Amino acid sequence: MTRERLVIDAYNTAQNERGRSDYLTGARPGEAPPPHVPFDPDRIIERMDAADVDLAMVCSLAQRIENDFIIGLCKDHPDRFFGFGQVRPQDDDALDEIERIAAAGLRGLKLHPTLHGYFFSDHGLLDPVFRLCAEHGLIVLVNALDDPFCSPLAIEEIARGFPEVPTLIAHMGAVWNVPDAILVAERTPNLYLETSATLLSDVRRAYGRLGPGKIVMGTEWPGHDFDLERMKIGKAITDEDDRALVEGGNMARLLGM
Repeated sequence: MTRERLVIDAYNTAQNERGRSDYLTGARPGEAPPPHVPFDPDRIIERMDAADVDLAMVCSLAQRIENDFIIGLCKDHPDRFFGFGQVRPQDDDALDEIERIAAAGLRGLKLHPTLHGYFFSDHGLLDPVFRLCAEHGLIVLVNALDDPFCSPLAIEEIARGFPEVPTLIAHMGAVWNVPDAILVAERTPNLYLETSATLLSDVRRAYGRLGPGKIVMGTEWPGHDFDLERMKIGKAITDEDDRALVEGGNMARLLGM
């Protein structure tokens, strides 16, 4: 990490236990899952190095929450990873788990309303979660694609009550919710757009409307690759200083670096 500006990627997944899910194991329906192979951090570090990415956020896929694994991965590689934990807000131990992951050094919380079965505009569920995130200085990332459970307007409904909690709309609400994601990011100071799984044209549209200060680059490795995401950002944002903000400067500020 010798460059003047750090390149920081805001969204990636790392999974150790695979369970029985075809999605996690890669098995075809009806096939037995492959034998368990422990997660090798060199796989993601190699791809980060190939794209000159200095730091990457890692979190569990929503299909299987592995907060202890993420905590360990970040402790073993503090110069390459920072972690976001994950909870189901409706679980009885959700708030205790947020306290625990914050004490363990994770920097944020990933929420996935669709797979975990709740509407994001539910104040009874989400207000206590955001209140704890504010107390512990955690960033919130909401997995939000074309999704009625967590539309950008629903995310704004909760986030505007907690202006001290930076809240990232993952995938910029792709595809059809992108216009609303841009709208709420424009008018709500603590809402930001994360770029993984988005179209080049949508990143250009967001940049044209918002400028560079409300956009953070994310890859969602291993589903995508760091060099391809950086190429997309480079094509969408040609100004060097603006691109530096999107590729790391904004995230560094949110992390207090």
